[in-house]
Formats: sequence, structure tokens, C-alpha cells
Amino acid sequence: MKAANSTKAKGNPADSEMDGMLEKFFKDEIKDIYWAEKHLVKTLPKMAKASTSTELKEAFTNHLEETKVHVERLEHVFELLEEKAQAKKCEAMEGITKEGESIIDDTETGTSTRDVGLILAGQKVEHYEISTYGGLAQLARNLGREDVAELLEQTLEEEKAADELLTTVAEDSVNYAAAQEEEN
Repeated sequence: MKAANSTKAKGNPADSEMDGMLEKFFKDEIKDIYWAEKHLVKTLPKMAKASTSTELKEAFTNHLEETKVHVERLEHVFELLEEKAQAKKCEAMEGITKEGESIIDDTETGTSTRDVGLILAGQKVEHYEISTYGGLAQLARNLGREDVAELLEQTLEEEKAADELLTTVAEDSVNYAAAQEEEN
């Protein structure tokens, strides 16, 4: 990092151009994950409602509250970056959530098999968020924005915990119950 700073001190125009490109890309990706989180605020209640397992309903409901905090945290990131909080449609999250909706449509109401599908869909969301927040936190550090990196890492840890909780729900009850269900 010091080498990059010393190069900047010498005024290498190529470095400032690269920083500008990277910073623009970074801000664009923040807009993307902001859209994704706001979209999840609308999607998680549907997933909770479609769940059979009490533990799964609770997991989705609790994560909804966390997701609302993630939205607020991203709004704080925008403030720190001196940018207007603006969402840019996240095609990846839209696709993942559409897939989750199809799981609801394609499985029988009140079954553990549906819960297995919802857990899988939820974990796809979490894995996308984990990779996004991890990458963004690293980019923030590269851009010298430790303040932003810390906020992004806070969300990263919460996303990892949500993923682990879904795994626990699956392993402790839902997968076994689904394996016992008979096809009608």
C-alpha cells in the first residue's frame, strides 16, 4: 500500500486515472448491492410465509430485520462516500430470488421438501452476498477507505452467520423431515 501512496505522491497521472476507474467501479457495485438488499426486504417475508418449519420462519424473519439494518448501513456508506444513496438493479439477485419464487411454485405447501428448497434458495442469496461484501470490503481497503471497509465487514459477518443458521436448520431437522415425506 505504501508503494502506491508514494507513487501518487510523485503525481503519476496513470495512478490517479486507475484510482478513478476503480473508485467508480466500487461505487457502482455499492449501488448494486444496495438494490439487492432493498429487494430482499421485499422477498424475505414471502420466504418466511412459504416456510413450514418454525425455525426456518424465524430465521427468515430475523434476517429480514438484519437486512433492514444492512440497507441503513449501506446508506451510511453512501454518506461516507459523499454520494446520494442510489440503487442500481442487481441482475444476479433478481435471478436468484426468481429461482426462489419458482421453488415455492414448484413445491407443495406445508412440506419439508419446500423448506429444503427455501433453505437452498436462501443460501444462494447468502453466498452471493458473502462474496460481494468480501470483495467490496477489500476494494474499500485498496481505496484507503477503512471506515467503509469496516461497515462492509460488519455486514459480511452477519451474512456468514445467516448462512450458518440456514445450514443448522437444514441439518437439525428439515432435511431429515423432507427425506421422510412421501410423494402424493
